[in-house]
Amino acid sequence: MNELRIVFMGTPDFATGILASILEQNYNVVGVITAPDKPSGRGQKLSASSVKQFALEKGLKVLQPTNLKDEKFLEELKSLNANLQVVVAFRMLPKQVWEMPELGTFNLHASLLPDYRGAAPINWAIINGEKETGVTTFFIDEKIDTGAMILADRVEIGENETAGDLHDKLMNLGKTTVINTLRLIEKGEIKTTVQPHSENLKTAYKLNKENTKIDWTASMDHIYNLIRGLSPYPCAWTIIEDKQEQWNVKIYQAKKEIASHDYLIGTLLSTKKEIKIAVREGFVHLTSIQFPGKKRMTAQEFLNGFEFSSNAKVL
Repeated sequence: MNELRIVFMGTPDFATGILASILEQNYNVVGVITAPDKPSGRGQKLSASSVKQFALEKGLKVLQPTNLKDEKFLEELKSLNANLQVVVAFRMLPKQVWEMPELGTFNLHASLLPDYRGAAPINWAIINGEKETGVTTFFIDEKIDTGAMILADRVEIGENETAGDLHDKLMNLGKTTVINTLRLIEKGEIKTTVQPHSENLKTAYKLNKENTKIDWTASMDHIYNLIRGLSPYPCAWTIIEDKQEQWNVKIYQAKKEIASHDYLIGTLLSTKKEIKIAVREGFVHLTSIQFPGKKRMTAQEFLNGFEFSSNAKVL
């Protein structure tokens, strides 16, 4: 049996859930590495990561290096005397960090590797209309998400599931996968599988302003999948034009209506209760939106104080 001394590395809520499960199983976490505090909100006050807040509540030692190759940080990391590092939703590690512990460094990735390597696997699985996804643990090597796989677990993606829903589902699945991986390492029973090489791998590209904008000429399913795959964060968006004004509007939720019509693609139609956009196969109803400077609202709430003209459209 290997007596594990674990350093945990992670930053967002997803990682916090996994760290909590490791502690619940009474594993010895000797240190936590997370991102430096960042300015946030209107006052730009420094705010700590979800992982940092949780780790401090549990009395764990926390390190927040800005440079993972800094000699002072490397000395501090070495002094923790960990024999295993567990990484969840953190940044790329230099070789001197991931090869430091005797039992290696493994990562939990929110996809079924080798597909959806990269920054946003949960979002892209939904955007691409996948019916299932999962989580994979693997030993870190020189490249991003390419190391030898340890365990993988699958889960179905619901037809109307959002990225937020899937995030929580995969976090819960990931807890089990990480604990099972720790038990294998503890018992010295680890077996790995080299990731298969393929020319047709699907990639989890970093999300940006361009690939989160809705293309209303795309298929209805593609538009719907983009909206739910980016909800609640970072959110699909569009430009609404009306009355010689343009607004960048976030779309949190929508529903599909298959119908024949003669409207131009992108025409915005509204009543006192609904907003819908003409697309190739019918209409996409915008059910939860956010206009600039306003809070998130249902379409009906927004229309209580606003009326579109018959010339309104999306760009």
